[in-house]
Amino acid sequence: MSLAELVYEQVKTLPEPLAREVLDFVAFLRERGERGQWRDLMGAQSVSLVPVWDNAEDQVWDNA
Repeated sequence: MSLAELVYEQVKTLPEPLAREVLDFVAFLRERGERGQWRDLMGAQSVSLVPVWDNAEDQVWDNA
């Protein structure tokens, strides 16, 4: 039996409110993983944008 099937077997015996909590938790785990990917992407972009945002011409905006 696969892991998904084992989870299904356990969840289908729960009362509906608890099964909904399990579903919410699964959504949370998926979203957390997606946020990690976005964080990695933003980190990669910030490194490449340092020369654009950190330059003498734009220094006047540093204290704005």
